[in-house]
Amino acid sequence: MLSSRVLCATAIVGAMAAGSAQAETMVFNHGRSDPAPRAAWEQIVANFEAAHPGIEVEVNVLEHEAYKTAIRNWLGSEPPDVVDWFTGERMNAFVERGLFMDISDIWEENGLAESMASTMPSVSVDGRQYGIPYSYYQWGIYYRQDIFDAHGVSAPFETIDDLVAACTTLREAGVAPVTIGTKFLWTAAGWFDYLNLRQNGRDFHMSLMAGQESYEDDRVRAVFDTWAQLIDAGCFIDDHTAYSWQEAIPFLVQGDAAMYLIGNFIVPFFPEAERENYAFMPFPVIDPNVGVYEDAPIDSIHIPTGAANVEAAKLFMAFVAQPEQQELMNDALQQLPPNRNAPVLEDRFLEAGFEMLSNADGIAQFYDRDTNPEMARAGMEGFQEFMVRPERLDRILAQLERTRQRIFTQ
Repeated sequence: MLSSRVLCATAIVGAMAAGSAQAETMVFNHGRSDPAPRAAWEQIVANFEAAHPGIEVEVNVLEHEAYKTAIRNWLGSEPPDVVDWFTGERMNAFVERGLFMDISDIWEENGLAESMASTMPSVSVDGRQYGIPYSYYQWGIYYRQDIFDAHGVSAPFETIDDLVAACTTLREAGVAPVTIGTKFLWTAAGWFDYLNLRQNGRDFHMSLMAGQESYEDDRVRAVFDTWAQLIDAGCFIDDHTAYSWQEAIPFLVQGDAAMYLIGNFIVPFFPEAERENYAFMPFPVIDPNVGVYEDAPIDSIHIPTGAANVEAAKLFMAFVAQPEQQELMNDALQQLPPNRNAPVLEDRFLEAGFEMLSNADGIAQFYDRDTNPEMARAGMEGFQEFMVRPERLDRILAQLERTRQRIFTQ
């Protein structure tokens, strides 16, 4: 079923040698195949097994993008006991289909409504909880300070005009201003999110995500008009549809590009010896009369309704919510722990992100987490197409509007 399997079994041998019964197995599937999150999950699983020697955890790991497709196939047929997923609409889609279990009892028994209050709404539906957040992080512009200095580019950008001007300066100097990989579509959605949030605000953005606004609305068209200015200024690397988000990172690391609009999960990819060359800034203001809203996606784990070992799964969920485990995970990811009792890693990128999110007028998740999954797919395909063929805007918006009407009027 899955392409890569990791079997973790610690503390079991000692328990069995002492005459205990055969250990029970709990199955955990996740798609965090990059080195840092994979290693963090391995350590948390080992810690859990040490704390619960009667439980052996079988961990199935799938490449991140493949996991997004595979989970839809086996949740309704052969579900594991715990799955790694996302909050917001991504979670709601499975809750509505009855595929994720109500775990409100875990929240109540462990006092999580207090220790994880800020992220509780992201896993709540009609006042009930369906997941445990384990990490969240800021989005923003990560850039090479040394490249900016070499070409006289100042940061942070105060306005979108500053970004356009920087793109022009860098392109004329032979440096690609912005790296991006849109092969898997969602990175383009980051640009749509920020352009829409900065121009139209969170209320309109979330209404659009909920299917209550037209994609042919003049306010949406204005977002693409701003995006077109960036494309015309040569902001983006060539052939970005050929690269995944990871494959686009070397352009930044090797100095061929100067910026990347991405989440803080990029930080572990910065070479340690050159890390002082990298910096972070928020996305610039477009309309000063619109509040400053940020994307801050939240990652979470869930119990499928068809789980075979629910009790062990609940123990694992509560364990992951503990401050110690959240600290371990987010130190590895260089992200922020949802449990407020977990220390935040001393890191200038996290400190900048924490300050930015603390001062934001509001938070969104991310395009493909805030809207219907089918709408998200259509939208992101449209965003990618627009970045390559902006002259097709009318056709793209018309197609997105037809999709919205079909999905949200059923």
